[in-house]
Amino acid sequence: MGTNFSSLDDILEEDMHYWYTKFMKESPSGVITLFELKTMLDMTGMTEEASSYVDQVFFTFDMDGDGYIDFVEYIAAISLLLKGEINQKLKWYFKLFDQDGNGKIDKEELETIFKAIQDITRSYEIPPDEIVTLIYEKIDVRGEGELTLEEFISGAREHPDIMDMLTKMMDLTNVLEIIVKGQQKKGIN
Repeated sequence: MGTNFSSLDDILEEDMHYWYTKFMKESPSGVITLFELKTMLDMTGMTEEASSYVDQVFFTFDMDGDGYIDFVEYIAAISLLLKGEINQKLKWYFKLFDQDGNGKIDKEELETIFKAIQDITRSYEIPPDEIVTLIYEKIDVRGEGELTLEEFISGAREHPDIMDMLTKMMDLTNVLEIIVKGQQKKGIN
């Protein structure tokens, strides 16, 4: 299995056979489609923003852009979310936030994602516009109203409060639990 998978074994603290069996049980076709992911997450009644966020998560993890998450992409996603290094996570957050793919995050993109996350997690402690204002006040030092990847990473690393907020907001543990355990409604464990 080579060097790449030995580090994944350590990261996941499980063997690849377990994860492969689990993946194939949940997705006998060997791939997860966007529709299947939304079904696993029970997106019924979710806002358009929440649905759009799940789309963005899916397309971010669909690394080869073929419209499916295969086993390798599945393992990479789980590894990143569970044990990824801070720079890896920040790059992933940035890619997720940059909805139009122009290499910059504007306030609207960030607020849309934070609203969607709150809709999915059902946690509404801090209004998204306040979060965005705080991030831009501290990180957008040139006042351009948009952040590049470099500004985003250095700004988050220089401001522990921003990093902590991003980490909490982007905690997809509950989503991973649903995917790993299978959809409870189907009785799959």
